[in-house]
Amino acid sequence: MRALLEAWRGHDWRKLEERFNTIGHHRAHIDGLDIAFWHVRSPEPSAVPLLLTHGWPGSVLEFEDLIGPLTDPVAHGGSAEDAFHVVIPSLPGYGFSGRPAETGWGLARTARAWTTLMTELGYSRFAAHGGDWGAFVTIELATQVPERLVGLHLTMPVASPLPEDRQSADPREQAMMAQRDQFVFLDGTHSIVLGAKPQTMGYSLLDSPAGLAAWLGERMIAFADDDGVPLQRQVDNIALYWFTRTGASSSRWYWEARRDTPLGAEAENARPVEVPTACSLFPGEPYPIARRWAERRFRKLISWNEMERGGHFPGWEQPAVLVTEIRNAFRDHGRT
Repeated sequence: MRALLEAWRGHDWRKLEERFNTIGHHRAHIDGLDIAFWHVRSPEPSAVPLLLTHGWPGSVLEFEDLIGPLTDPVAHGGSAEDAFHVVIPSLPGYGFSGRPAETGWGLARTARAWTTLMTELGYSRFAAHGGDWGAFVTIELATQVPERLVGLHLTMPVASPLPEDRQSADPREQAMMAQRDQFVFLDGTHSIVLGAKPQTMGYSLLDSPAGLAAWLGERMIAFADDDGVPLQRQVDNIALYWFTRTGASSSRWYWEARRDTPLGAEAENARPVEVPTACSLFPGEPYPIARRWAERRFRKLISWNEMERGGHFPGWEQPAVLVTEIRNAFRDHGRT
């Protein structure tokens, strides 16, 4: 905390503001709420529209280092065939998006807003990527408008073991289930608190910059791989939450999502995903998922790649690897 707070005290918000403003930043009014988003078009005419959705305790800043390589691959050692037009919205209540003054802004409503946004931008079909809550929103898109999606790329494919899977689990799956159980009952306290009493917690997150740094920073360390999220990136993210005063409104996302998100293997498998799906798994992910659990839900699983390094925040931890994985995911399926 001493190292984090020292970096936080010396943080240059104006420098982050300058970086932020070099990216095409816009706001759209959708379903009664302002949605802030980055939109950067590729110079390549054949580029595929790509929607990237973040989660908590992250932000659009998770994707900052991906924008150049994805939109202009030729300038970053890639091929013109790997180009994307990128759209990166802030979830409701996060960043510069509006803070809902009514209930109901959970996964389903957010996915509908994302579809409207892509329509208004002129993208009839698009690819979608997500991790953390971004994975939930991306999967929701696939169930709502599968005809609009050319494919999904997920770093946290949401799939759970059935009761009988515990009986037939091999040693690796047993370790995964033990880790999931520990996360749910010991390490996932943020999910319990924010899913139940986000408004109470929110007062502290708006009142204390040190408290906000501790609450967000601890997760950015605990959920990352050994190398972690670079300290400067952590502080950039904390600053975005602090200066937009979204500590409480982002917390309410858990309360909303808990009320419109069916949890557990049976509920998940009752809503299968028929869109081609590529998955990139990072070893530091605190909520691991086995391929055979995912195959039940994702009926068109086109790739399952397990990385050597990285955790819950690959856009910060392993941006070059994530760029390669996204390119590979849509190289064939996204351009047909």
